[in-house]
Amino acid sequence: MILINLLPYREERRKRRKAAFFAGLGLAGLVGAGIVVAVFLLLQFLTSEQQSRNQFIQTEITRLEAQIKDIADLKTEIESLKSRQRAVEDLQTDRNTPVQLLNDLARLAPEGVYLTAIRQAEKVVTVSGIAQTNERVSEFLRNVSRSSEWLEQPDLIEVKLANVTTNTRDQRRLLDFSMKVSIKTPPRENAAGTPGAPGASAPKKS
Repeated sequence: MILINLLPYREERRKRRKAAFFAGLGLAGLVGAGIVVAVFLLLQFLTSEQQSRNQFIQTEITRLEAQIKDIADLKTEIESLKSRQRAVEDLQTDRNTPVQLLNDLARLAPEGVYLTAIRQAEKVVTVSGIAQTNERVSEFLRNVSRSSEWLEQPDLIEVKLANVTTNTRDQRRLLDFSMKVSIKTPPRENAAGTPGAPGASAPKKS
């Protein structure tokens, strides 16, 4: 018996192609959805990792900020201690200044010069005295300028004749003089070794 297919051949082939097309389209959709899900999960993982790193960095920043604050507080405390130390050194220097001033003047005054008055105003000292000759006054000024450890910048104010009466009622021709000198400020780092500082030796007379 012979069977004859009465359906059009082309129509059957078109249906098979359409079914294959929709099957491929569905498969492509599934593959695309899988890729999207995989990318989404990867992004979620990367975001979580980045957030963890950010949290670690923030924690470290907070710790470093606390250390910086401690260092700043320590620096402030050190500056306060240095300020107190400077105040103590200044007080020590001011306490020793009168003694060193008198020692220096007594050491530097040459023979024939007699000091009669010493007045201090801040860092300037006015010295008055009597000298036998002008040369003695000049020598006194040179000694203060070159050899003094605590005085500097001597400035002669006045020199005039003065008559001094002795016990025998003799008249001696002397000079009455006055001068100004400035008090040196010794370096702080050498304060412990300067004359008059604690533990320092007294100045030697020449």
